[in-house]
Amino acid sequence: MWTYERKLQYPINIKNPNPAMAKFIITQYGGPDGEIGASLRYLSQRYSMPYRKVAGVLTDIGSEELGHFEMVSTIVHQLTRNMTIEQIKEAGFEDYFVDHTSGVYAQAAAGFPFDALCFASKGDAITDLTEDMAAEQKARTTYDNILRMVDDPDVIEPIKFLRQREVTHFQRFGEALRIVQDNLDSKNFYAINPEFDLR
Repeated sequence: MWTYERKLQYPINIKNPNPAMAKFIITQYGGPDGEIGASLRYLSQRYSMPYRKVAGVLTDIGSEELGHFEMVSTIVHQLTRNMTIEQIKEAGFEDYFVDHTSGVYAQAAAGFPFDALCFASKGDAITDLTEDMAAEQKARTTYDNILRMVDDPDVIEPIKFLRQREVTHFQRFGEALRIVQDNLDSKNFYAINPEFDLR
């Protein structure tokens, strides 16, 4: 189903290690609004989606989120490679280092590991697409917060790219929600589940 190209969607070349920065950017890897949750959410929701075009949107965006997952892991890896013990201690990175050294591990900035509860697949087109729009806005807000915290242009540019993709995905999910609503009786599109009740 996928063709894997051995290149990132946006180039990343971080020259200076910075474990302090990695500590909060990792949340977009495995945190509650991160890229792994987004990809699993959309790729799971597509199976019960009753409208082929909308299932295609979920597949497209879910696949792209896997690429974003790869980008965030690359950022975290490049920020934590070649660290000195002094940098680790100075950044307060010891807890992570003890468990993972410089391996990339799916967790939130607060330190809790990725959990499948971070993504939803309800089996209701309206519910799922509304959740997806909210998820994209939460991820956009997280990227906004990251941009407020970073000062390295090598990190800022790929984060800005990822932030813009959240805006685009929000718009595409809004269009997908309109497709679902247009296929339902406008008087009751919040009263029935098109993935179940119309079969």
